[in-house]
Amino acid sequence: MSSSLALALVPLFLTAPTTPVITPTVITQTFEEPADADDPAIWVNPRDTERSVVLGTLKEGGLAAFDLNGRTIDVHPAPLPPTPDAKPGRYNNVDVLGNLAFVSDRGRDRIRVFQVDERGARDVTNPDTKPVFSKTEAEVDDQHTVYGLAAGHVNGKDVVVTSRRSETSIALLHVTRNNGYDTKKVSTVDLPDTFTLPNGKSWTVCGEPGEGPQVEGMVIDERTSTLYAAQEDVGIWRIPLRANGFGKPQLVDKVRTFGAPQKYDPETEECEADGPNPGFGGQWLEADAEGLTIAGDVLLASSQGDSRFVAYRKTDLKPLKDFRVEGVEHSDGADIVVGKLNLLVVHDGERENGTGFAFIRHNLSRWGL
Repeated sequence: MSSSLALALVPLFLTAPTTPVITPTVITQTFEEPADADDPAIWVNPRDTERSVVLGTLKEGGLAAFDLNGRTIDVHPAPLPPTPDAKPGRYNNVDVLGNLAFVSDRGRDRIRVFQVDERGARDVTNPDTKPVFSKTEAEVDDQHTVYGLAAGHVNGKDVVVTSRRSETSIALLHVTRNNGYDTKKVSTVDLPDTFTLPNGKSWTVCGEPGEGPQVEGMVIDERTSTLYAAQEDVGIWRIPLRANGFGKPQLVDKVRTFGAPQKYDPETEECEADGPNPGFGGQWLEADAEGLTIAGDVLLASSQGDSRFVAYRKTDLKPLKDFRVEGVEHSDGADIVVGKLNLLVVHDGERENGTGFAFIRHNLSRWGL
């Protein structure tokens, strides 16, 4: 999208009385518990784009592969618990780099690696891979483990970035090849959980005791060596990314409830309003801020709290437009490929009997994607 066109569209969509709705081209099967769809990624077949593959995490259900008609090709179960009292594997997020797919195994605190082709996926993880954040297997079972994930090529290195569940930490990992594929942690950055508001007051993000405001949705912009990270109850961060570390994070958009007083209710296990919203948040994202994906000069974010998607001009994170996907509720993740394939895939978090994914292949340019 040209800058002039993007700017011209801004007032149109800011004043639109209703949010436009896109109809999915196809939807996948519905997955029922213990399978729980979460995050998609697209592998583009370099020989025949129509034989490309969509991957989707299913948490304890493992990793699924779909063809472009939404048919399930195969499903790879998550690992069983190593002992009867341990947590089982739980595949949370997935991203594709070349012919490899990287998956965050939240249950076991590992990064799993899969080789992808038109037939589906094949596990090529080093069987001796170690936990990313946990120092012991007992600590793994506390479940402050790998969560969100993004992969990319930065300054000549294949890297994976993963966040930590219930924490503000994000880790940078190098991809290595050793008896299969593995990852090596080289750096971490911690986002804040307390902020100084324009009125001078200090605001700490509400959460269950012992749990911080985590990040899940992430995407690496290889063109600018930048990580975009969605901190669920805070907003979207832009973080310079080097092959061996992170630059200074910048909060570029906030959720609407940023700065609003809240308190944790142990009976409902939810944070509830504890006073009027002072209006220090943004206008576009209803918490949680979730899945992020990039199409050219546009960053697309899931506004999970009201089941919308918001498109931003990437250079300055100016909102361009928003839309809904028909039938899709509370979306966690999204991935997009433009050009010959022209495909947007989003997580559908609330169907009558479970969860799944929706594919959109038509009129993406109409939405500036």
